[in-house]
Amino acid sequence: MLRIDRSTFDAIVAHARRDHPDEACGVVAGPEDSDRPERFVPMLNAARSPTFYEFDSGDLLRLYREMDDRDEVPVVVYHSHTATEAYPSRTDISYASEPFAHYVLVSTREHGAQTGLVDDVVEFRSFRIVDGQVTEEDVELVTPESQP
Repeated sequence: MLRIDRSTFDAIVAHARRDHPDEACGVVAGPEDSDRPERFVPMLNAARSPTFYEFDSGDLLRLYREMDDRDEVPVVVYHSHTATEAYPSRTDISYASEPFAHYVLVSTREHGAQTGLVDDVVEFRSFRIVDGQVTEEDVELVTPESQP
């Protein structure tokens, strides 16, 4: 199960909407061995594509060095799908290289960049992807005080 606070959830959704019609991508880092997503790090989609995302290699290298210096790991790796459901594509599965990360997908296919809708339902799903096997997991929104 992915336990994530509302502000991080909202930040991921806002990033997905802001970058629409291109896919958005980023990481939420957390302390090693904690499984707590704490530090939201929006990244640039170097592909600038509505159907594909790619982290800029220089930015990704800097992020991993920074996480190493801070004793952090990528707890959540997220991106958006702009025209399809929030489910990992074959490409997403082939690129999943963090066996302990939660892979979050947000679909902006229904509302695009619009915000503040009356029935603003967001397709926000989390998966574990290990050795090509995809397992969906529940997402629980938590308050910072309720995190272990």
